[in-house]
Amino acid sequence: MRVVLLGTAAGGGFPQWNCACALCAAARDGKLPSRTQECVAVTGNARDWWLLNASPDIRTQLAATPALWPGPRDTPVRGVLLTDAEADHVTGLAALRGATGLKVYAPRPVLAALTPARAVLDRYAPWEWFDSLAEDGFVLAGGLVVTAHPMGAQPPTYLPPRPSDDHWVTAYRIEDLATGGALVYAPRVTAWTDSLDELLTTADCAVLDGTYFTADGVRTTTKRARTGRPTRGHLPVSGPHGSLAALARHPGVRRIYTHLDNANPLLDAASAARAQVSGAGVEVLMDGAEFVV
Repeated sequence: MRVVLLGTAAGGGFPQWNCACALCAAARDGKLPSRTQECVAVTGNARDWWLLNASPDIRTQLAATPALWPGPRDTPVRGVLLTDAEADHVTGLAALRGATGLKVYAPRPVLAALTPARAVLDRYAPWEWFDSLAEDGFVLAGGLVVTAHPMGAQPPTYLPPRPSDDHWVTAYRIEDLATGGALVYAPRVTAWTDSLDELLTTADCAVLDGTYFTADGVRTTTKRARTGRPTRGHLPVSGPHGSLAALARHPGVRRIYTHLDNANPLLDAASAARAQVSGAGVEVLMDGAEFVV
């Protein structure tokens, strides 16, 4: 299975257009590399490619990846697997409009939230929409088998309050049927659970939520405009209960952080935070990084 990290930044990208923090300023000065918003592409046969989330930067990301360029009659992009309904994971669907026969997989609450957008997109070209939490998983063209795993009950900010549903956020386990190589993709982790530990024991590689480095980063994030509540939903990397400590239990898995917030010190390869993560055997890769699982 080939994996390409099309984008590795959190919502807004890096540098974020309305932020003047030291890291964003360094990126504008050319001292740190810019990053587009988080998105991944996977394939089991180098012909049929699947997007994991659809970022607002998807057009730029596809154009920068020759393997995803269209041929004379078709595009190699077969569809999209959505982990949640957050704007930075679904708005790229609009850029894909007009592509006939795309398949989109998402948990039921996400499909429901996207009902108005689905009606618009289907008027350009009919797509197929599937519940990703089907009991026995699903098989993708190219020889990949996928199972979705509930990860959290946080609906996107743009929706009004509603009853709790722990299927709003999911992680995907993607296995290459030919080789047995397995990838776990979880760009949003609200809390580390026993089920996530169990999932990683079945994986060769994990691409995981690295949004905030510290718990302070979570607490000081931007307030929701209408409710005044903080935008949460990401487990920090550091600390005794952070994801880095949990990942220490899985040294045999290749571990990669993605979805990096614009104020996350992991964006700076020379930072103490990056040294700590690298010393623990966890990677922070750039946009465009490609590897095989």
